[in-house]
Amino acid sequence: LCLFCYSRSAGRSSAGNRPGSLWSLLSHSLLFLVCSPGGKALPLQWPPTSSKQPVPASSLPPCRPSRLPARPHLRPAKVCQAGDAYTREKFKPQPTRDLEKEKKRLQNILATGKDEAEDEVERVLVRTKEEEIPEADRFEELLNEIQDRREFLAQMEALGQDKEYKAIVLAEISQKMHEMEIIDKKRSEEIRKMMTKDFPGGNKSDLHD
Repeated sequence: LCLFCYSRSAGRSSAGNRPGSLWSLLSHSLLFLVCSPGGKALPLQWPPTSSKQPVPASSLPPCRPSRLPARPHLRPAKVCQAGDAYTREKFKPQPTRDLEKEKKRLQNILATGKDEAEDEVERVLVRTKEEEIPEADRFEELLNEIQDRREFLAQMEALGQDKEYKAIVLAEISQKMHEMEIIDKKRSEEIRKMMTKDFPGGNKSDLHD
């Protein structure tokens, strides 16, 4: 009753200020009596609703690492036998070194300071290079070299210095002409053999003429 009277007096005092203030005050008073039985003060914080309550940590499922298989996946024996897994590589013996020949080679290196095997390789390379050069090209090359030396000697004579180079140049020309004669004889011999092979019944004396 006192609260109601207070509400009425409060409503009259504030009725001129705001319309509906009495009803607002009465609604607050009734809410106070209903929600707080015994006239106790309302709590400052309302308990959280079920949707906002924190989930306890124990309710979450524990994080477990993924388990590895107990043993690796092995291929069956039949699958391995069907392939090349059981095929052994055939033994290929390596060429053995001649110990006696190697011993002589080392003794020769200690005695002379040269390796006969290396010298033989060098000789083979030089011989191969010489064989690769055609004889016809070599013959033409000799002709050109002789012509160059004659022109050089003529220039030295014009300058009055031919006496200093004449003997050397003439010796080189003579050497190259001799090499040309050897090539010419070899070529003539090959031609003679070819003619003899093509005409076995012919007179050999006619071939020389």
